[in-house]
Amino acid sequence: MGPTYPPSGGAASVRDALRAVRQAGAAEAASEPPLELRLVAPEPPRLQRAEPLEGDAVRVRRVPGDPVVGIAAFLDGIQESRVIAHWPGGIPLVHGTVAAAVRLRRSRTLVAWRSDSVRVERALFVPRAAVGEAAWDALGAECDVRDTLARGEEGPWHPQEFTARALSAVQRRRESAETVCAELWCAEGDGPLFVDGGIAAVGAAAHSTRAIGVVKSHRTLYVDGDALPVVLALAAGERTTAFTVTSPRRAPVASWYLRLREPAAHDALWGLVRVEAALDGATAERADLVSRWLLAERAPVSLPDPRWGAMAYGVRLTEEYLRAVTR
Repeated sequence: MGPTYPPSGGAASVRDALRAVRQAGAAEAASEPPLELRLVAPEPPRLQRAEPLEGDAVRVRRVPGDPVVGIAAFLDGIQESRVIAHWPGGIPLVHGTVAAAVRLRRSRTLVAWRSDSVRVERALFVPRAAVGEAAWDALGAECDVRDTLARGEEGPWHPQEFTARALSAVQRRRESAETVCAELWCAEGDGPLFVDGGIAAVGAAAHSTRAIGVVKSHRTLYVDGDALPVVLALAAGERTTAFTVTSPRRAPVASWYLRLREPAAHDALWGLVRVEAALDGATAERADLVSRWLLAERAPVSLPDPRWGAMAYGVRLTEEYLRAVTR
């Protein structure tokens, strides 16, 4: 990485990692798609009841007023994991790249907010106990390595378990990078931050009125049987009343569904997002204002991305930026 970009959390480019695995005696792997395209199994669809915040049931509310630009910056993260070599015994060695950034809106475009608001990390993800200390030391002498096994954990292990664990470890590093960026903004940023995804697990963002989470996927719908038809029937510019989303491992947040675009000729979830915001100050007026901000982000359209029905253009630009700086 040149000085234009912020410090990387790891100095293990693919070239560095390949040199390390060759010197350590591992067999280079054939080129294959990233693990994100091969291993990620979709979460089983489910319904989960949530406690209403506005009234005693989930209802439809037309967002009052015209859309208005209010988002000051966008936060997104990316990851890519590839098996680049195999240790004797079929143990995969996985190269992982993660990145996250806050991009500031200025003069109808996005620019860097500050140098430490872009996080880039590359590392070789290795099951230390499985490859042994000699191999671990040899790899670590050439590049940044991270253990994918718990300390003291003993085998035997199914070979495919190593790739699944590596993918999970890369995902945790991406989430950590996103959390750092969100916490920096919540501490020192000026204005609302659009977070691509939920904020319930993103550190201080879950408690800050400066962070707005926007969830595009809906494998879990936070409704019971009576509220489900209400959500599915939302028209563009309508939202549900707010409810509380809770989880044992995440902070409680206020949430509501918002329809950005009419779902005609698409499935019932197309153009639908679920918004997350801090419980503190979660009023109907606040939900309406945030919804107006998000409705304003429908243009420009995020084509040709297939997720354009629910993706803000600022998120698309941030994702393209991250792919450029990690190339």
